[in-house]
Amino acid sequence: MNPAYATTDHVFTVPLDHRRPDGPTLQVFAREVVDPARAAHQLPWLLFLQGGPGGKAPRPSAGSPGWLPQALKTHRVLLLDQRGTGRSTPLTARTASRFASASQLAAHLAHFRADAIVADAELIRHQLCNGEPWETLGQSYGGFLTLTYLSQAPDGLRACYVTGGLPGLTATADDVYARTYPRVRDRVRDFYARYPDDAPRLRKIADLLASDDIRLPGGDRLTARRLRTLGLALGMGDGFERIHWLLDESLDSDGALTDTFLHQVEFLTGFTDNPLFAVLQETLYGQGAGPTGWAAARALTAFPEFAEEADPLLLTGEMIYPWMFREIKGLVPFADAADLLAQRTDWPPLYDPQRLAANQVPLAAAVYHDDMYVDAELSLRTAREVGATRVWVTNEWEHDGISASNGRVLARLMDLAAGRA
Repeated sequence: MNPAYATTDHVFTVPLDHRRPDGPTLQVFAREVVDPARAAHQLPWLLFLQGGPGGKAPRPSAGSPGWLPQALKTHRVLLLDQRGTGRSTPLTARTASRFASASQLAAHLAHFRADAIVADAELIRHQLCNGEPWETLGQSYGGFLTLTYLSQAPDGLRACYVTGGLPGLTATADDVYARTYPRVRDRVRDFYARYPDDAPRLRKIADLLASDDIRLPGGDRLTARRLRTLGLALGMGDGFERIHWLLDESLDSDGALTDTFLHQVEFLTGFTDNPLFAVLQETLYGQGAGPTGWAAARALTAFPEFAEEADPLLLTGEMIYPWMFREIKGLVPFADAADLLAQRTDWPPLYDPQRLAANQVPLAAAVYHDDMYVDAELSLRTAREVGATRVWVTNEWEHDGISASNGRVLARLMDLAAGRA
């Protein structure tokens, strides 16, 4: 039997700081994937920009990720482990603990934002594609990267596809979280409407955690606020069911939390594989407009329905809080550096509004009408401000529509960009 995909591994050496090409370097890993029947053909390249931040590229297997078979009909795909993730030079709790000071770690982390990832991509493109422009597919945060790419190096791009990831070009962290909490609140209420028994069950678990010192397998204490971060999953197509079935096995016949539940909660809330998701989350919105200042935590006070004593208990979503860096083992080594990043005021801009307004690279974007993570109104505003942009607004898919649709979303975007739809 022939393999589903032909793959080739690539490792590239890139500067930590692209402004200092002779300074310290990192390794960036990328996996080339092609249909074995077309491996010898000259095919256009499609660079996949993973969501996150801090997420490694998907690992291909038969039919997975769901968009890959569609892409391989016409393209040679590059799955990039963005700097600090996967098989690229890792930035984990272990490596973070080796820095001599929080200020040194914070300075290092400042080189892991979108501008550096785009500069890595350009260096890779010149080495791998002989300087020929390529196409990009950006999922979620990958769409943020796409807008930075179009701002910094549009000549490297032939066409761009974005799914659930058009950022507000001038939106601050405060703007983003003021919009995010109401969407999360409504999503949790929808979840309870579908599974009404889960609201009292979550309240019972939270009360149990408040009265007892219950430890996760790795030693962290499980608190009600850590429990609430399970709501991060609710924006995905299968998120309601994932949380429901987790809760379904949460309590044993004596009313104690089961080992199965504790193990899964630790995995889902521990950031072991992707600490950069938490560390860099609010830096996405830093563009010289003052410090981000733990915006999600500050915004929380404006929504009393999210109080821990409120009934029903509301889960939280894609929010990162200072307490996480003191209570979650995988984030503790980043704690003081994360505080410094939250105080930083001189973040360079990630987007060039004038260049984006004059953009001529075809950009096709799926905006998910009910997206819990990325505000649809901000996305549509951005679409109006970026040249050569075509948008498809849909409520057929959730945030993971690019994979859940088995290639249909990608096919639609490729048609849009080519003027076929």
